[in-house]
Amino acid sequence: MTGAGYLAVDSGGSGLRVAVGVPGRAPAAQRESQEPVRTGARGIDPAHLMAQLVPLARALADETGLRELDTAVVGAAGFASLGDGLRAELPDSLARELGVRHVALAADAVTAYVGALGPRPGAVLAAGTGLIAVGTDLTSWRRADGWGHLLGDCGSGAWIGRAGLEAALRALDGRDGGSAPLLDCAEQQFGPVRGLPGQLYPRADRPAVLASFAPQVAACAAHDPVAADILRAAARHMAESAAAVCPAGGTPQVAFTGGLFRLGDLLLVPLREELTARLPHARQVPAEGDPLHGSVRIASDLAAGHLTLPGESTMLCVISVRRDR
Repeated sequence: MTGAGYLAVDSGGSGLRVAVGVPGRAPAAQRESQEPVRTGARGIDPAHLMAQLVPLARALADETGLRELDTAVVGAAGFASLGDGLRAELPDSLARELGVRHVALAADAVTAYVGALGPRPGAVLAAGTGLIAVGTDLTSWRRADGWGHLLGDCGSGAWIGRAGLEAALRALDGRDGGSAPLLDCAEQQFGPVRGLPGQLYPRADRPAVLASFAPQVAACAAHDPVAADILRAAARHMAESAAAVCPAGGTPQVAFTGGLFRLGDLLLVPLREELTARLPHARQVPAEGDPLHGSVRIASDLAAGHLTLPGESTMLCVISVRRDR
């Protein structure tokens, strides 16, 4: 393979996904790690990210024969609030280790948006363990929620799972709003539910543990009105976030992406209904791709000088660096 290439990165909760290719073409090859990038006092740890990224990038360059990586795009979970270290160190590190000259650093919500819709005005819901909505009119970015399982992420997998476990505990207590089917499911998954506080509260991975119960809520929703109401409430929260960021004029597009939507029609049907009611001027469309696809799109446009997305330091920042740093 000849010509200057790109390096596209998706850094998320399960590790790194990395692709290389030539601008204007699909990725030539990709690899992934299984270790999430650490966070510390300065936010996302740039040294830990580079320790994982450099071997993957070099292996991909050797595999494809693409020796020159001119452009790099890194989409990172938590970049909007924890990206100071990446902004300060990553561009120079990429130039020094891989010869990169043009770097774009982005929030994973932005790469999810671009992967789903491309450079078009609209809104994207990205939902898995957590939830964030991001929108743009191509002059600025807007985001809603994404505040984590204690302060927000309303409608997310963690939110649905927590609501389902609350309904299980209400059934145990004999309070209104309880669900015997969810109580049965909770005991099958976690054991006696009186022990749930001890299982959950000390754990650093509480959001993931809560989200692991969301499929049980969906499985019960077909025959349990309490579980069905939880999914309808999740759909309302999602639609509220999408409406908060969607451009008010024109005919913007709305898409959703992320593993939570594998719960199926018991979530998707009420979500589409809520979006139609709140955003009658918007057009709902399927997501075209995932966050890594978004990083690839940004890299191709940046390399070609055609990047039209708005630049903001906490959402999408583009930096040119010298190779000799």
